[in-house]
Amino acid sequence: MASCSKACAGGDAHAPQVPDTAAHAYLHPPLRTPDPAARMILYLHGFRSSPQSFKAQWLAGRMAALGCAQDYLCPQLPPHPQEAIALARQLAQTAAPADLTLIGSSLGGYYATYLAEQLGCRAVLLNPALRAFEKLAAHTGPQTAYHPGGADFDFKPAWLDELRQMHVPVITQPARYFLVAATGDELLNWREMVAAYPGAHHKVIQGSDHGLSDFAQYANEILEFSMAKSPLRFKPKTTHQGAA
Repeated sequence: MASCSKACAGGDAHAPQVPDTAAHAYLHPPLRTPDPAARMILYLHGFRSSPQSFKAQWLAGRMAALGCAQDYLCPQLPPHPQEAIALARQLAQTAAPADLTLIGSSLGGYYATYLAEQLGCRAVLLNPALRAFEKLAAHTGPQTAYHPGGADFDFKPAWLDELRQMHVPVITQPARYFLVAATGDELLNWREMVAAYPGAHHKVIQGSDHGLSDFAQYANEILEFSMAKSPLRFKPKTTHQGAA
């Protein structure tokens, strides 16, 4: 794991190919030198999504470029919420809570919040769903996977009750949370996201969209939070204002 920190300090000598739209932000700016400690990142994708998502692939490439591929996990989550949490918990328990960061997108952010409270680790929330049991009530029944090769599934009404049981009304230790919320999210309200994570690190993106198509522009900052020895030492570079 020490090689990971050394690579982070040394730049991208062996950076893999990445999508053209992200190439410049992928390579510049480099990460600020993280504290020399082993870190594990567990990425939890959103509803109908997969490890093939742009954000998951970007992080996988970046971690590989830094010599940290072994410290990044992104499983295909089962559509059944209890099974998704069980899988994520099993993978998370391979690292000490202080060395673990969950990165969750949309529904994955809902899961990440629940698990962070259970495990005591830090979490990055990317346009997180807040009350998933309400948001997904209109999406029960047959669902089609977003990405090629993904398995279609039937989202059962009973699973909404499972999501309800995972709801976190108030977070604890807010400094361990880093919220990234886009004002242009077409599905979720960014103001509600900010209100749900009081005291956390906030990065409000002016514009963008639910999928954070401009993710590469600030993904290095997410890694800096994930790799910092203590989340208390992390400060977001820029919080976009004027989003009244």
